[in-house]
Amino acid sequence: MSSSLKDLGYRMPAEWAPQSAIWLSWPSGHPDCWPETLAKVESVFAEIAAAISRYEPVRINAPAARHEEIRRQILGARATADQVELYDHPNNDVWCRDHGPLFVKHRDTGALAITDWGFNGWGDKFGPYELDNEIPRHIANTLGLPRFDAGMILEGGSIEQNSLGQMLTTEAVLLNPNRNPDLSRGEIEERIKAYLGMDEIFWLASGIEGDDTDGHIDDIARFVNDATIVISREPDGNNANHRVLAENRERLGDLRLPDGSKPEIVDIDLPEACLAPDWRLPMLPASYVNFLILNGAVLVPVFGQEKRDRAAVGLLGELFAGREIVPINAIDIVREGGAIHCISQQQPA
Repeated sequence: MSSSLKDLGYRMPAEWAPQSAIWLSWPSGHPDCWPETLAKVESVFAEIAAAISRYEPVRINAPAARHEEIRRQILGARATADQVELYDHPNNDVWCRDHGPLFVKHRDTGALAITDWGFNGWGDKFGPYELDNEIPRHIANTLGLPRFDAGMILEGGSIEQNSLGQMLTTEAVLLNPNRNPDLSRGEIEERIKAYLGMDEIFWLASGIEGDDTDGHIDDIARFVNDATIVISREPDGNNANHRVLAENRERLGDLRLPDGSKPEIVDIDLPEACLAPDWRLPMLPASYVNFLILNGAVLVPVFGQEKRDRAAVGLLGELFAGREIVPINAIDIVREGGAIHCISQQQPA
């Protein structure tokens, strides 16, 4: 590519921009992915897919042999039937935010293109992931969209952008040698700017306890509009997340919007520690900022904690005035390391 996608006029839209669909990768049934919990997880996926279908199409990656069964589960969760689309895109696991395509949109024509970033199981921690790595190619072929190979490992959950060309990420992920050991910080920044149309990359430090990804931004800090960021906070000074989140909050105080003004920073408390002593993650990476913005709604993960769930839903309702807030109990998904944002990828209109 002689000119970068940015030079050609493409940029990755903010999540609140109009969408044409949400993509999910259905639980595969691979025994190493969801041991003992597959039935519960599929039930939650059906609930999420059905909720999405009430606002926009939900498009699902899954092997063709499972389509009839999957459709039956989603319709059983009261989906809008004509908004549920299944595609023969075989997958290994469910984390479509990380292995799915990152869509970019042309500023003048509105044309879409797909950027295809390598996926290596968060630094070769989990496999197999070969089928997941093919999902962007399958989606590009299905939609008839041009696909650009970025030649770098990047997960969608590790980046968060507004519509002004500013992107948040963490050093703990993008600078980890288990991703792109041959690329410097500057080279990583330039690659992201060139392919996703960004002007500025702003670095936070690291993520919350129990996060297999090494610290994805979508558990820490999210734009809710161009000038407002909601950031996770741990009020308990004895909790391991307290210090690192306080440091991220302090760093974010240095961010300036393109006009030189400060963004509004809104704190949102993490849920109380979700402990799983019998699981491989003693503390689960539960966070209320792992929400998914839809056309007209926001799906918010909740964790069976009445007081903090209610406070988080109320705060996000204020921040997303005009969108319906739809709580989804995500505890069964977060036992494997992620929540609603992690399993989804938006396709811009």
